[in-house]
Amino acid sequence: MLAKNDVAKFYDTLLSIPGMNELVKLNIQISRKNVLLLTRIIEHGISGKDSDKGGSLMDIFPKESLQDLGAFSVECLKKAGLADLNDKLKELDSK
Repeated sequence: MLAKNDVAKFYDTLLSIPGMNELVKLNIQISRKNVLLLTRIIEHGISGKDSDKGGSLMDIFPKESLQDLGAFSVECLKKAGLADLNDKLKELDSK
């Protein structure tokens, strides 16, 4: 298994490949259930709540990229008409 530092270097190299910052248009069809699940997974990953003491893999990604991913998640919820439902589910989850 690779050390965390080696994994961080690998991802840094991968993200530096020419063209990685180019925008890609995606035309997908996904169920509302999967939009909700994808959003929760993104939020969970970005929050890093369950990361170990050494940090998480998400620590190596630029903050701007994580913010873009969070914005994508919010946009998916809005397009699926699930923004309010997600907010209410978050409220239940926090109790």
